[in-house]
Amino acid sequence: MTSQSRSADDIFAGFFGSNSPNQNRRETGISSRSADDIFAGFFGSNSPNQNRRGTGISSNLNGDDNDISRSFEQSFGVSAPGKDPAIKHTLPCSLEELYQGATKRVKITREVADRSGLTRETEEILTIDTKPGWKKGTKITFEEKGNERPNITPADVVFIVDEKPHSEFTRDGNDLIVTRRISVTEAFTGYTVHLITLDGRNLTLPINDVIHPNYQKFVPNEGMPILGDPTKRGILKIKFDIRFPTRVNAEQKAGIRRLFGP
Repeated sequence: MTSQSRSADDIFAGFFGSNSPNQNRRETGISSRSADDIFAGFFGSNSPNQNRRGTGISSNLNGDDNDISRSFEQSFGVSAPGKDPAIKHTLPCSLEELYQGATKRVKITREVADRSGLTRETEEILTIDTKPGWKKGTKITFEEKGNERPNITPADVVFIVDEKPHSEFTRDGNDLIVTRRISVTEAFTGYTVHLITLDGRNLTLPINDVIHPNYQKFVPNEGMPILGDPTKRGILKIKFDIRFPTRVNAEQKAGIRRLFGP
């Protein structure tokens, strides 16, 4: 039998395990409200019989019994299980790991529920493969790896990349910056930069220009890998900190004037 052929009395009895108010009124005299009135009170609409005769605005009550049950659940606040907020951890990475890529293993502790609903603490190893070009702030998500609790969807576990300080290089987006401290003599007569790159190569860069305080040497394709295209890299920027003498005697001053003019 479809819901269209059921009366409001039948549906009332199905929900509440008793006769409709009309029948109760005849037997006990307790209620004078009709099943239609009670449907309107619960669901903010008419009974299925009236909807069928009326405008059809409330489609939930014109369908099958499951539709009616869903309306009942919504009216009384029954909802699907919630989900715990994400658990966030910092993932420290060296510039070498973000330059070449690396495999990192992280141990977490979480509560796991068995079939009876009892929980026990367990350890789990999560594997993260860092990709060349990842930056600070990159997020890696392991879905539903939080604690298991009844009627709650476990939280996601999120690792957020942080860059460890490096003794030689500073990162600026896809570029790498290195600073060399040189003397005034080296600034005027030339200087050779020797570097070990993040992937272990020896880099030798002779500079024959006069190195002034704002001078920078740009080396293309020696910066960080560009995410999505590891064959391309940013720029290596070499800056210079020139050490000026704190004192110059009269003879030295005269020599500087002869060399550079007044």
